[in-house]
Amino acid sequence: MSVVSEDAAARVGRLMTAKALPGRGDELAAALVRVAGTLRGFPGCELYVINQDRADPDTVYAFEVWSDEAAVNAALEAARTAANPPVSMAAVMAMVDGPMRRVDLVPLGGVGLAE
Repeated sequence: MSVVSEDAAARVGRLMTAKALPGRGDELAAALVRVAGTLRGFPGCELYVINQDRADPDTVYAFEVWSDEAAVNAALEAARTAANPPVSMAAVMAMVDGPMRRVDLVPLGGVGLAE
């Protein structure tokens, strides 16, 4: 018996880790919080939380839960084509030291996550 319902199985969970250029962790975190604000009410975005590592403030995490892969793709396309984004993807990437790390997850449930 699977712990994941059929509806939940379509969900997309991601943990993105970004290492900011030295000393730019606060700036990167603030920019990503502004990006997260644009996703409030975006169809399919269930959770998008920015976190900063207490021990290493230049490391920033984004924890995401989406209803499905189509919602993720729609959000990425909207970000690519936005006329006046609060923060451009290029500006975010200019603060990042190396590639972002992505871990794909299966959201199962918990506090803050709709059943």
